[in-house]
Amino acid sequence: MSEADAWAGMSAEAQLAQLRSLPVREMADLATNYDWSQHPESVLGWAMAQKGIDLRVAVCVFFNGAPERFNYMPKGHVPAPLRGTARVLDNICLRINSGFYLVQPGSKPSSDRSLRRWLEYQAADRREGRRGRWILDEAILAPMLNDELSAPPEQTAWRNARPSFWRALLAPLIGLGVDRDILKYKEPRG
Repeated sequence: MSEADAWAGMSAEAQLAQLRSLPVREMADLATNYDWSQHPESVLGWAMAQKGIDLRVAVCVFFNGAPERFNYMPKGHVPAPLRGTARVLDNICLRINSGFYLVQPGSKPSSDRSLRRWLEYQAADRREGRRGRWILDEAILAPMLNDELSAPPEQTAWRNARPSFWRALLAPLIGLGVDRDILKYKEPRG
C-alpha cells in the first residue's frame, strides 16, 4: 500500500493527528495536495487556520476546492454532503481578504491561471451588477501577482530565520503584507 493510499484510508482524526505533527512547510504541502473528497472541514479547516500558511498556499487550497461549483449558488441550495466543503472555502476566503495569510517573497501560486481567471470573472460580475459568494480582495492579492513587488526568496531568507510576533501581526497593515525591505529590491524604472 502506498503512502497516499494509507493517507486516504485514514479517519479524519488520524489525518489531523498526523498533520499536527508536521512542520509548517510539510503541512502546507499536504494541504495543497489534499483530496477534498475526504475530510476537508476537519482537516483542511484546521490546517488553513495555522500561522505559517502563506497566501500562495491559501490560494492553491482555495482553488483545489473547486469554488466555482458553489459561487453563484445560494447557501441553502448547497447539497448537504458538500456544506462542509463550502464552509472551508468561506473561511479561506475570509482569511485571504482579512490579510491573515502573508505573502512570501517571490512565491507564485501554482493556481496562478485560475486566480487570474477568477479575478477577471469577478470584475465582469461587478460591471454587470452580480456578486458571487466569494469575492477575493485584489489589493490583498496584488503583491503576490505583481512580479515587480517580489524579491527572490534568497534576498529575504534572513527574515524567515527571525520571525517576529509584531512583524507577523502588523505586516498586513504595513503595505498589505509586503515588507518595505522587500520593496527596496524593486528595480527602478528608467
